[in-house]
Amino acid sequence: MNLMMLLEMAASAFPERVAFTDSSNATSYTYGDLFTAAGRRAAALRASGARRMAMLDVTSVATPLALFSSAWAGLPYVPLNYRLTDPEIEALLARVTPAYLVTDADRSDRLGVLDAVAATAREHFLEDHRHPEDPADEWSMDPDEIAVLLFTSGTTGQPKAAVLRHKHLVSYILSSVEFAGAAEEEATLVSVPPYHVAGIAAILSSVYSGRRVVQLPSFTAEEWIDVARRERVTSAFLVPTMLARIVEALEGQSDAGMPHLQAVSYGGGRMPQTIIERAMDLFPNTDFTNAYGLTETSSTITVLGPDEHRAAKSSDDPAVRRRLASAGIPLPGIEIEIRDEDGRVLGPNERGEIYVRGEQVSGEYEGRGRVTDNDGWFPTRDAGSMDDDGYLFLEGRADDVIVRGGENLSPGEIEDVLMEHPAVRDVAVVAMPDEQWGEAVAAAVVVKPGQSVSAEELQGWVRDRMRSSRVPQVVRFADELPYNETGKLLRRIVREWFSPGG
Repeated sequence: MNLMMLLEMAASAFPERVAFTDSSNATSYTYGDLFTAAGRRAAALRASGARRMAMLDVTSVATPLALFSSAWAGLPYVPLNYRLTDPEIEALLARVTPAYLVTDADRSDRLGVLDAVAATAREHFLEDHRHPEDPADEWSMDPDEIAVLLFTSGTTGQPKAAVLRHKHLVSYILSSVEFAGAAEEEATLVSVPPYHVAGIAAILSSVYSGRRVVQLPSFTAEEWIDVARRERVTSAFLVPTMLARIVEALEGQSDAGMPHLQAVSYGGGRMPQTIIERAMDLFPNTDFTNAYGLTETSSTITVLGPDEHRAAKSSDDPAVRRRLASAGIPLPGIEIEIRDEDGRVLGPNERGEIYVRGEQVSGEYEGRGRVTDNDGWFPTRDAGSMDDDGYLFLEGRADDVIVRGGENLSPGEIEDVLMEHPAVRDVAVVAMPDEQWGEAVAAAVVVKPGQSVSAEELQGWVRDRMRSSRVPQVVRFADELPYNETGKLLRRIVREWFSPGG
């Protein structure tokens, strides 16, 4: 197994079909061109003496070229967060040297002077005349070779480098994507960052299916809508905050005006039920899919498909309708358990930590080895529960649970109720210190433009719909909530707002 196998199959089946288009400058690669270009750059990579292929840049046609050329050359691909500071980037580069680095022209000059870093500007990487005319020799088919190293966000310490081997990524694609399943006119819009596992999964799944990829280097709702309409995009992947901003940008409209948009997949965080319901109204002919996964699981492990979305939205049964906010059911070959703090497997509707097992699950970090148990189970550190029919409900990170007087409270449940209030645009519920109960509920709320609401009204809103222990003790209003570039709510920052002196 090697990622190049996926590109080779696509290039053989439809060499003249456009594979990738950069929406910012209309640069394109066909599948045949991409295959040829990857071989030439693989030869340059092998000649450089580098041990890693690092990418530090916004999304462009250089992104898939770097991914596949590194797979051909037999070097791990290491996409880095271009939003980090220079000292942070230099610290990560020092962990992957000797490295061949592709970045923007300005950083190429600055970072190219570092020890064991051979830096080249994106424009130079894309120019054919700068690379050998003959492709590299055949790539290795060893499934255990490292395909990708992905650094975690490092919000609680030094970033860890998650190890994804060729067997993990190829296993995920083969089990979830139909080869050549896309028609030539189909196009997918990719706006997630290239250093996120969803960005890598989007490249691989699109190549294997033969779908054209339209790349959006930086996301705004307005630009996304414009590109989706102009390129007649048929599918897209979004994180929940992106979809929420698109819904907001279409406020007042009864239809998004995109009859060509056949499918939208979303994931990377909890999706408020009110947002997905509004999105389904705006895109009535679009199939929505919720995909939950992690870097360490090579992307998606559970899916809530289009039929389940429609069935839940049209149901009068609260238990079925609630599934709109679920992450769906496990993919074939994936097993999931919910365990308590003592490792005991819990039953339906009991909250605990999510554990996962399957062929695509890596659960490995460079320098630390695998963190799976003896039976292959990986602790996700995500909290959740499964209903009687096996639908998975996410509750945030395991350490986000609020423990009030010995009672475990789910922030997500309270957030969903607050999001139903017509004046609430966004909300984050966190724990705050409390002398009597140990922890109490606190809520940070963003109000919709032109609306107003008091803390007392929101507290009463929750009290009327939930047990009194769930009512926020303190409500704080904010202009915006803190999210990282991949749409993850930074709860640690919100918690600081409610700490003494915060």
